[in-house]
Amino acid sequence: MKITVLNGSPRKQNTTFMVDAFVAGAEEAGHTVEVIQVGKMKIAGCMGCEYCHGKGEGQCVQKDDMEKVYPAYKDCDMIVFASPIYYFTMTAQIQAAIQRMYSIMNLPKAEKAALLLSSMSPDVYDGAIGEYKGILGFMGIEDAGIITAKDPENGSEELRQKIYDFAKAL
Repeated sequence: MKITVLNGSPRKQNTTFMVDAFVAGAEEAGHTVEVIQVGKMKIAGCMGCEYCHGKGEGQCVQKDDMEKVYPAYKDCDMIVFASPIYYFTMTAQIQAAIQRMYSIMNLPKAEKAALLLSSMSPDVYDGAIGEYKGILGFMGIEDAGIITAKDPENGSEELRQKIYDFAKAL
């Protein structure tokens, strides 16, 4: 299975730890994994201009780092969204990459998705999880699982093993 991981963290932090554990488990199981560091890319939000659904024929009018993400969306069997929670939802960087899926005339090829969320606080995941479930419902993609971590779990061996085992079992 070809898995695309979108890491929405703009800096090295606990989400990167989670992504590394996921990649190790998935690759151990024989999957091909591509990690795209959308948190460090320049991706503008969707403007809702409808160019993509008219003259653009599926191409966004904006030319930015999203051009590196589109092929992965169109070719992966599974999408993993990984993001720290800064203020009750995923980062603006990963939000832009999610919203820009709008320009794809056909929905992503992926049949499965997963969500990895990290926060310094408990009970702040509902917004991100709700959005994730809404996206999957709209696209008809199966939820493979959601893993959340807060301090003191972040960076722990127990969390690393949990994510590794999850990915290895895919």
